[in-house]
Amino acid sequence: MSDEIYDVIIIGGSYAGLSSAMQLGRARRKVLVIDEGLRRNRFASRSHGFLTQDGVDPAVIAADARAQVMKYPTVEWLSAHASAGRRIEKAEPGGASFGVLAGGQRYWSRRLVLATGVRDLLPTIEGLEERWGKSVFHCPYCHGYELNQGDIGVIATSALSMHHALMLPDWGLTTFLLNGAFEPDGEQMSTLAARGVKVERSLIKAIVAGADVDLEDGRRLSFSGLFTMAPFELSSPIAEQLGLEMELGPIGSVIKTDAMKETSIRGVFACGDAARLMASVALAVGDGNLAGAAAHRSLMFDTI
Repeated sequence: MSDEIYDVIIIGGSYAGLSSAMQLGRARRKVLVIDEGLRRNRFASRSHGFLTQDGVDPAVIAADARAQVMKYPTVEWLSAHASAGRRIEKAEPGGASFGVLAGGQRYWSRRLVLATGVRDLLPTIEGLEERWGKSVFHCPYCHGYELNQGDIGVIATSALSMHHALMLPDWGLTTFLLNGAFEPDGEQMSTLAARGVKVERSLIKAIVAGADVDLEDGRRLSFSGLFTMAPFELSSPIAEQLGLEMELGPIGSVIKTDAMKETSIRGVFACGDAARLMASVALAVGDGNLAGAAAHRSLMFDTI
């Protein structure tokens, strides 16, 4: 057990966590970043939509960000899984308010930033998992343009997939693969037709080659890329352990925060995909920046 008390422990060292750490490092606060190296976009070879980094390997963006953050002497890095977190009741002035268990050791801090990210729960379709982030995607803004207006398939997971199917025609001729997930009603069919979306009801047997779909009836449909709206869950149990209030979204729950990224427990901040319903590298960086500044403000002005 470490006796050192950090100003802030940040759980999660991807884009949001690193952005938060940079703000706090620049404020000369003592920070520990705990990260297990499982970025949500680790399956993709290119990141898009982030100014100055468009088309760059997301691993390179993360590595460059970490190198820049670690130049600040008050920031430390721990490569480990943070397995538990707890609030310390009646912390002494200047003492620790939170404890985090990581790598078998306990660490202490005055404030806590959760940038833990989420885990995508992929449909159980043969060939999909190994193509996730390569030829099967979830975000049209991140990957749609690179398909060069080719044929696009949208794999339904629920009625919510209508949203995907209605968006994708802006990026290419779209086929909505219902795959038994739901059946559009008359009004929905009219809306799909108005957007030029084809509807395919045959069940999917497997995804093969790049983004080809083998159907149970023996046909093969070829696409430039596939999209599916996968539900997600938080990557870490720590929000639940702390008893944080959650916000229910259409495909998963995220940590509820106020406008300054503080959660339902004072002194605990959350940012990135774990704390917002829309996700991208650019949004995560902005979110982390705000959470870091808010945590610093809390250290200066709040007593908890």
